[in-house]
Amino acid sequence: MLKMKNIKIYMIIAIILIISLCPYRVFADDEDEIEEGIEDLIIESAANPVDEPTINSKSAIVYDRETEEVIWGKFENEQRAMASTTKIMSAIVVLENANLYDVVTISKKAAGTGGSQLKISTGDKITVNDLLYGLMLRSGNDAAVALAEHVGGSVEGFAELMNRKASELGLTNTNFVTPHGLDDDNHYTTAYELAVITDYALNNEKFATIVNTKSCSISINGNSRDIYNTNELLGSLYGVDGVKTGFTGNALRCLATSTTRDGHQIITIVLGADTKKQRTEDSIKLIEYAFKNYTRINVKEIVEKEFENWNQINSKRIYINKGSEEVIKLALDDIQRPVIPIKNGEKETIKVEINAIYNYEAPVEKGEKIGNVIVRKGDEIIESIDILCDKTVEKKDIYDYLKDLLFSITNYKVIQ
Repeated sequence: MLKMKNIKIYMIIAIILIISLCPYRVFADDEDEIEEGIEDLIIESAANPVDEPTINSKSAIVYDRETEEVIWGKFENEQRAMASTTKIMSAIVVLENANLYDVVTISKKAAGTGGSQLKISTGDKITVNDLLYGLMLRSGNDAAVALAEHVGGSVEGFAELMNRKASELGLTNTNFVTPHGLDDDNHYTTAYELAVITDYALNNEKFATIVNTKSCSISINGNSRDIYNTNELLGSLYGVDGVKTGFTGNALRCLATSTTRDGHQIITIVLGADTKKQRTEDSIKLIEYAFKNYTRINVKEIVEKEFENWNQINSKRIYINKGSEEVIKLALDDIQRPVIPIKNGEKETIKVEINAIYNYEAPVEKGEKIGNVIVRKGDEIIESIDILCDKTVEKKDIYDYLKDLLFSITNYKVIQ
């Protein structure tokens, strides 16, 4: 009887422990999970290149940093929870609004924040710099709140700064409520807009250095502590140099990754993968797909060469009635997409078409549109550039007519 009573007590204790740990499992950023078989995933992906990837994640994107083009997407404009990838925006707001050497005293609220933690306590003293490493490597939600309170005065004040920055970046499907990304119905982004945020953040040298750090030592109350990056691809897959992991019950597994190879850098975002292995596999698939199937072509160079050849012949054919000059000077307007990513083997589908009006009535003002250059990839128009008058051609006045008359008389005498 006594044994049965003890068993019941142990069962009750076990149930209490499981229940108490559940929220932390839901809100964890899986930093303590070891990725099994990541080397096998990398080898398998390298050995089996695909023409078109199939992935588990609910939403994903491959974003080319050099051209700011979407190479591949899956529901990339669908609003979704983003978990701790939120901290990409948190970090950039801190970097743009705080002194790295400021010392922060940890509040009770920050220390008590659930989920993945740097494990800082109330009253601890730590610099903004070290909190940023704790935020991005260890994915500390407590570090996120501490930084939010220091920079924004409160979590709410910091969220205002985050949303202001999102507005500056032209984002319309992103809204921040917290600095850490724990689930909230009003806290969301899209794969595309998260890629834009990441692209912007990577322009900050300090941010790029932090997210490319596999491990480091930070100081809390003058005591050293080693911390390690939660990004399973950093140091495992060739070229990966950041950015951030994420996981909540609502967002599921998320991963923003930056990869640089041969001077070209892409950002991959996967949101809503069912398991950590699947988010890793999806990210590897997208990275390998992009680098194995895409190259970049210089549209500006192609257009300028075609226009120069056309201009040498056709500028003399453009007639300006009553114009003070016989030959019009032409120039190209700005090219919006000077370089574009293109699938291997599709370069020959790029065609340039040049159109112009050949008869005008003077005066013709500088900047006036004369024609355009159309660039097509197959049937798709990828660029349209205006051809402009580069110098005003005035209407002839009495003096111009007198000069023409004198020129005609002189030529007549020479012929005679």
